[in-house]
Amino acid sequence: MNYSFFDILPEYGTFLILTAFILLFYEIGYQLTHRYYLKETTLEPKTLGQITGGLIGMWAFVLAFTFSIVANQYQDRKKLVMDEANAIGTAFLRADLIDPNEGVSIKKQLANYVEVRLDVIKTRNLKNAIEKSLEIHKNLWSSIKSVSLPNPNVNTSLLTQSINEIIDIHEKRVTAGKRTRIPFSIWLTLFTISFLAILTLGIQAGYNQSRKVLIVIPLIMAFSSLTTLIVDLNNPQSGSIQVDQEPLISLQKSMQSEVY
Repeated sequence: MNYSFFDILPEYGTFLILTAFILLFYEIGYQLTHRYYLKETTLEPKTLGQITGGLIGMWAFVLAFTFSIVANQYQDRKKLVMDEANAIGTAFLRADLIDPNEGVSIKKQLANYVEVRLDVIKTRNLKNAIEKSLEIHKNLWSSIKSVSLPNPNVNTSLLTQSINEIIDIHEKRVTAGKRTRIPFSIWLTLFTISFLAILTLGIQAGYNQSRKVLIVIPLIMAFSSLTTLIVDLNNPQSGSIQVDQEPLISLQKSMQSEVY
């Protein structure tokens, strides 16, 4: 699991800390040049502008690259919710094809499984949800064995296939939601280039003897806002941006009419 320091902070805390650090590096760059600039230097303003422009361009590229990673991860998690709802719904229907007593038992277990999957969105207790899900997997598999082994046929085979798919998707969702995170090396690269770019921008401002606050502040706030969004998307357990669970909610409503 690739946790970051920002996972323990609320969104506004991430935004404020990023803004403060970027402003600090800008001011350091400005003061370095404004106070200690040597008049005999041969550095041309045009050259300094090219260096600053190159670093800012690299900054924008790494930021866009990082955002594309978390955006794709979000879409993957969204697709897995739909896949899971479809797999559970299929198993629920196929339970009608086996012995009625066992079929009703499996339907109740599947309905309970959906409830567990939705409760984690409210409680944010992922560990408890995983434990309950694994327990239901064992019970479902035990029910399938008790039906399939004495009388294996096409119907039991189809139901077994659906249960297997549910178990597989569970593992994919756990991996996507808990283990698939932005690597530390990418965070390090992003913040290193960000601080170097803003430091160079401060040096340029000091060289020109002007802080250019009206230009820099919007740039810093835009960076902090986008980075805060990236941090939020990278933390699917406690972030404010959550994957829509409507496919499972709709499935739960359709199940309730039959099971309860």
